[in-house]
Amino acid sequence: MTKRLPTIVLAVVAIALTVTGIVLAATDPNPRGGASDHLALNGYPPRSAQLLVTVSTGQAYSLSANVNVNFDSNNVEAIVHFPMVFALASVDLKLVNNHLYAGSAEATSGPYFSIALKQPSLFGVALEMTKPDIALITGFSKSITRNGDFTTYDFRRSGVAISNVLGGSKSPAMIGSLVWTITVGKQGEVTQSTLVVKGPRSVTTLSATVISYNQSAKISAPPAAQVKPVNASVITSLLGSVPLSTVLMPQNLTSLGQLHLN
Repeated sequence: MTKRLPTIVLAVVAIALTVTGIVLAATDPNPRGGASDHLALNGYPPRSAQLLVTVSTGQAYSLSANVNVNFDSNNVEAIVHFPMVFALASVDLKLVNNHLYAGSAEATSGPYFSIALKQPSLFGVALEMTKPDIALITGFSKSITRNGDFTTYDFRRSGVAISNVLGGSKSPAMIGSLVWTITVGKQGEVTQSTLVVKGPRSVTTLSATVISYNQSAKISAPPAAQVKPVNASVITSLLGSVPLSTVLMPQNLTSLGQLHLN
C-alpha cells in the first residue's frame, strides 16, 4: 500500500532538495565588493552537493542536518541532529538503491532499520541547481537584493493553504502566509534558500544552505549484517515520536516532497 514517508524524511531530505531545487536563476554582470562566489559551476550540473538543512518552529524547537547528495548515483545521506533534554541525538539516514536506512550516527556497527522505498530521480534537481529559470516563479510579490557575486530573491504570498506536515494532505487546512528567499551565485547556481511559513498560531522556518558542490560524496548501504528490515509502521512510529507536530508546509509544496513506500 502506498504511504507517505513521515515527518523527518520529508523535512530533511525532500525539503532540502525541494527548497534548493526550486526554479530560480540570476546573474550579476557587474559585481562590486561583497562576498565572492566560491560555488561557481561553470554551467555544468553538479555531481554532488553538501547541504546544511535546518527546521525550526515558533515553539523554539529546531533540528539540523548535514545532507550529502550524490547526483551520479542518485543516493542521499543525512546526519540529523535532534535536540534532547540535555544533549543532541544524531540519526544517520541513507537513501540508497530504493531503500531507506535509519540508524544511530554514533554507533559504528549498527544496527540500521531498513524499509523499501522508491526514490525519485535527482537529475532534474541537479539541472535546476545549476541555472534554473526565474521566469517560472509566478504568483508572488518579489524583491531583489544584490551583494557582490550573490543575488537574493524574496518572494511573498498571503492567503496560502497550509497544513501540518505530520498529517500531510489529511491535516485540516489553514490559511497562512509564505516568505521564500533564495540566493544564487554569479553564474546562477543555487547557494541558499529559506522558506518561512506562518500559520494562525505558529511559524515554521526551513532553511537549506549549500556548503559545497562537487566534493567527494561516497554514499553506500550499510553492511547486510547490520541491517534489520522492518515494517514501514515501525519507522513511522519512531519518527512520529519526534516533537515536530507544529511544522507547517504549504499544501502544494508538501505534495512535491512525497515519497512512496513499496
